[in-house]
Amino acid sequence: MTERIVVVGAGTGGSVLANNLGEELADEIDAGDAEVVLINDRDEHVYKPTWLYVPFDEKTPADARRPLDELIDRRVDLVIDRVDAVDTEGKAVSFAGDRRDLSYDHLVLATGAQVTPEATPGLAEGGHHFYGAEGAEALREELSSFTEGHLVVSVIGVPHMCPVAPLEFALMADDWFRERGLRDEVEITYTYPIGRAHGIRSVAEWAGPLMEERDIDVETFFNPEEVDPDAKVIHTVEGSELSYDLLVAIPPHDGSDLVREAGLGEDGWVDVDPNTLAARNADDVYALGDVADLPTSKAGSAAHYAAGALADRLASVARGHRPTAEYDGKTVCFIESGRDEATYIAFDYEEEPVPKRPSKLIHWSKLGYNQSYWLTARGVL
Repeated sequence: MTERIVVVGAGTGGSVLANNLGEELADEIDAGDAEVVLINDRDEHVYKPTWLYVPFDEKTPADARRPLDELIDRRVDLVIDRVDAVDTEGKAVSFAGDRRDLSYDHLVLATGAQVTPEATPGLAEGGHHFYGAEGAEALREELSSFTEGHLVVSVIGVPHMCPVAPLEFALMADDWFRERGLRDEVEITYTYPIGRAHGIRSVAEWAGPLMEERDIDVETFFNPEEVDPDAKVIHTVEGSELSYDLLVAIPPHDGSDLVREAGLGEDGWVDVDPNTLAARNADDVYALGDVADLPTSKAGSAAHYAAGALADRLASVARGHRPTAEYDGKTVCFIESGRDEATYIAFDYEEEPVPKRPSKLIHWSKLGYNQSYWLTARGVL
């Protein structure tokens, strides 16, 4: 009997997983003993870290996209359609179109996270963000004509994709305005919901003095509940107000209605075992990447490393073996400290990250990885 592994979502986690399974189970697939199906609702793969560079006109949306059929292993069945329901009892997924339900032996959800600016009143009308092509391009147009005033970078939603990106944007904006001789005319404020500049203490301790040195104001315990787009004022839960001329917000993020409706997680994130990535509320279901409720960052590198461990586990199961591979929470994040220097952090469930001294070499290493990422998506790196 053929063991069918169905992967829903072809972001970093889903693509790396499918490609790794295609390679690891090559003999079984060729013999008809295993089948890997990757389902995505569009025919392109998107590398989301590119969006950070679009507002500064260093990248374009086209740089973030590649056709899926050029990235996915030939042994993987690629299906372009949208899954709109999961039946964990009947072990099948349903599609939005006319396609028949597809049964599975093992299901992996890698559907990512969605930005929901509309969840904060006034934010969609009064703010900008760089978490997507449309938002990043609109922000580029705003920045290109912004020569004076108050720029506010506000983290409104947590958790969110790429937790260090808000810090990166503030530091890159500081450099960007300095290069144009406009920094004295632009006030920059960065806000964060808790009592420090970042959720990871060591990152906050690294960023705090750097922000002070760059004359970037930091407001903590700052939780926006409403934005007045006409008055250009942010109102917070704490009762404070902050006026702005340009608001760059990190909007609230949401998991998936698919997850909620399948009973896999009330808040839209799949409740999983952090080491095996197995769903706690259903048999033979796993979650990978941003949609998984894990005690680590919603970052592409976390999805990448988790995909490697899950591929090993699923390959063992498909062969009838007891799986032993586990994900240890490994994550590696580059952090731009301006537009020509960067640092990085590496950590897991047990190890705390320690930012390295920023350098041009690390910055160019990050840019180099952005170029070689497409090999990662293919499962080569």
